[in-house]
Amino acid sequence: MAWPYFLDCHHYFTSEDEGCYDPLEKLRGGLEADEALPSGLPPTFIRFSHHSYAQMVRVLRRTASRCAHVARTYSIGRSFDGRELLVIEFSSRPGQHELMEPEVKLIGNIHGNEVAGREMLIYLAQYLCSEYLLGNPRIQRLLNTTRIHLLPSMNPDGYEVAAAEGAGYNGWTSGRQNAQNLDLNRNFPDLTSEYYQLAETRGVRSDHIPIPQHYWWGKVAPETKAIMKWMQTIPFVLSASLHGGDLVVSYPFDFSKHPQEEKMFSPTPDEKMFKLLARAYADVHPMMMDRSENRCGGNFLKKGSIINGADWYSFTGGMSDFNYLHTNCFEITVELGCVKFPPEEALYTLWQHNKESLLNFVETVHRGIKGVVMDKFGKPVKNARILVKGIRHDITTAPDGDYWRLLPPGTHIVIAQAPGYTKVIKKVILPARMKRAGRVDFILQPLGVGPRNFLHGLRRTGPHDPLGGASSLGEATEPDPLRARRQPSADGSKPWWWSYFTSLSTHRPRWLLKY
Repeated sequence: MAWPYFLDCHHYFTSEDEGCYDPLEKLRGGLEADEALPSGLPPTFIRFSHHSYAQMVRVLRRTASRCAHVARTYSIGRSFDGRELLVIEFSSRPGQHELMEPEVKLIGNIHGNEVAGREMLIYLAQYLCSEYLLGNPRIQRLLNTTRIHLLPSMNPDGYEVAAAEGAGYNGWTSGRQNAQNLDLNRNFPDLTSEYYQLAETRGVRSDHIPIPQHYWWGKVAPETKAIMKWMQTIPFVLSASLHGGDLVVSYPFDFSKHPQEEKMFSPTPDEKMFKLLARAYADVHPMMMDRSENRCGGNFLKKGSIINGADWYSFTGGMSDFNYLHTNCFEITVELGCVKFPPEEALYTLWQHNKESLLNFVETVHRGIKGVVMDKFGKPVKNARILVKGIRHDITTAPDGDYWRLLPPGTHIVIAQAPGYTKVIKKVILPARMKRAGRVDFILQPLGVGPRNFLHGLRRTGPHDPLGGASSLGEATEPDPLRARRQPSADGSKPWWWSYFTSLSTHRPRWLLKY
């Protein structure tokens, strides 16, 4: 019998044959076994070595303690084997979302045997803390204007499998999956297929697509579920997932618009912006800009070391596509090198190659426009939609009414709208060398009350999902009559809005019967 580890079972068992079982014993033991750093080291010291799970946790917590006024650690959940998915956050006010301060996340080790990203984020956390304390103006400005979240290991269970074989000896797939044998970068909802269907219908929204109910019928990893809940909790604007196995930066879509084509250019409506984001990383990476075609990643040289994901190879269930289609967040995928588990002597060079790229990429979150959407009384409007003419992908405002819209340089027509309010249209000009997001606020006027405007004020709740609430459409999203007309109820019953119209008069509106 395995007694619950949180109870004092020694009073109940008299022999060791029955015993007590603590499922977290190994994890606690590992944390205590981590060797202490030598005394007298400078505050900027970074140990360029591989970190076990226990060492990683201690380094992150020690770093947050050193920079407690601008950093903290928090957990977004646990892996299948019970290891914490630990995040370290840097911000002028850790733990708080500040008005118009963009949120960025960097994720490493989604595949357990691709460890370079894990180490780069551990080093980056120490670097940000040390340089902030030393008064580096660039780092201080970055942390004072940006909220940065680093998740060094999304797949700590898989890492343990890979680390058991050792650096340089690890097989191509050993430890790639999590403890359930699931590939976490194929485990997210396939919203791209639905996007391609919606995009063919004019007038139907193809962003903020809810998670299909049938997705939860399959096997969903706890790591995947934790990431999705994290994304729904914080209004992330920009993200990067760090991988290994090649040297290139890819961007959505990762799934081909033609299912039979394994390699097919499949751009998002924000193709120009995604290319700018990818270049922000690649253009300052010395190896990605190396003109030798014989190097790692040399086959991507003609494309500038960036590529559309589906044009490289097509797959479904990826994290980057899910970010773009379910939330406001733009995510790229960075392949850090051809060796998935590099030896320790290569880690310092890897850090030197990627440090500037990581910083430059995070700074690009301040491109485009930002602002606040309010009503005429100055009250923030939550879930208002920000539309850009010519780009069929909207973003929504956060609970405080603030928004961030990544945009390339040029002239843009921007529209703000929300249920129950009139639209507001503004013309925005973004210069090519503009390094700060332009501020564009909107004040929305309420619509008049009456039957003609009734639909504008209606609210609908998205399908329930096990993450703890409605889908990302939110409770204040505008109903879509076109979509409702195309999707009648399976049992033949009347739609949810039928009772309102039948109460107006005895004559049923015939146009509503045309599915």
